[in-house]
This record gives sequence, structure tokens and C-alpha cells, in this order.
Amino acid sequence: MKSYAVIGLGKFGFHVARGLVQQGLQVIAVDKDEEQIHEINEYVEDTVILDSSDIKALREAGIGNVDIAIISIGENIESSILTVMAIKDLGIETIYAKALTPIHGQILSKLGATKVIYPEMESARKLVRRIVDNLNYETIDLSASMKIAKLIVPTFWIGTSILSSSFEKKYEVKPIAYKHDKVWHTSFENDDILEKDDILVVLGDSAHIEELSKKV
Repeated sequence: MKSYAVIGLGKFGFHVARGLVQQGLQVIAVDKDEEQIHEINEYVEDTVILDSSDIKALREAGIGNVDIAIISIGENIESSILTVMAIKDLGIETIYAKALTPIHGQILSKLGATKVIYPEMESARKLVRRIVDNLNYETIDLSASMKIAKLIVPTFWIGTSILSSSFEKKYEVKPIAYKHDKVWHTSFENDDILEKDDILVVLGDSAHIEELSKKV
């Protein structure tokens, strides 16, 4: 099992640390603000108060032993830069770093960040995509790897039996319900044919549900 250090426990770092723990992963949560540590203590057992730009303090806290570091210090650019440098010097190869601007991100990349994250921009893109591109496509996360999608039956499925093998063979999703003439159906017969304006609910892993969204 890989271990993680989440450094900087603002809103983004807090939710990342809590989410990793909820997945059963080993996490060390780090911040120099005692109040931030106090808030995360309810979810993360291993917490450390320190200045993350201090490589000696990081080493003494065992941060150098983790597999992946997630640096979510975005507001203080100087601290963000110094922390990436310190983490890199500790020998941690996989470093995710939050950035506020493209220039900030470019600096972090040049200093050794494996991937630069722009949480605000990425959240905005996802929201716009849901509103504009996938107006008739909704998803629900069942776990980190499984999703349910609800969608208006696309043209390529109109006239298809709900029990057709093509759902799983071609798209690797499984129909679990459909709505026709305002009535939901969860048990199917071979002659249950999908029609225009029907609502379909399918189950699949996240990658296949995401791929399907590009086709509808």
C-alpha cells in the first residue's frame, strides 16, 4: 500500500487528505497552522505541525518515507515553491502540487513536481462540461472505480432491446433501469425496446462511463 503526505490543509488539502483516508490509504497530514491540524484530526490519525519549507523538520517527521507527496499550498507561492524543493530533496519521486496560476505551475514543474493541479480551473471546466456538453447526461459515483449514468437514450440505442448484449460487448456498461411513458422499469423482457426520449440508467466502471459520455 502506498503512503501519502498531504501538505497544506486548506479546503483542497483537507478534502484530499480525508478522501485518501476514506479509501483506506495511509496518510500523514501536515500544516504549520495548529487550527488546521485540529480540524483534520477527526479524520486523519497521523498529523504533524511544522514549516514544510524546513527540510530538516520534514525529515524528522518521517515525510521522506512516503511514496507520494501532495502539496496543496497555493495561496503562499513562496512557501509552495520552497516546499516542492524540500520534498524533491528528500527523494520523493511522485509530487502533486497545487498552483494558482500557469506561471506558478510552470515554476513548480521545473522544480520537480510530477503533476501540477489547478483545482479551481479544473472544477470550473467540469461544471461547464456538465452544464453544456452533457446536459442530458448525469453520473453518480458508487465508488472510486464504479459509476452510474442516467441519460436520454442516444440515437444509436433507439430500437435496441434493453437485453441486447451490445451494451456490454461494445460499451462495457450494463443497463439497470429505463423510463418509458413516465414509468420506470427495472425488470426486463426481450421485447422491451428502447424508444426516442426514453431515459436509460447504466452501470459501469468510471473509465467506460466517461467514454460513453463522449459518444452521446
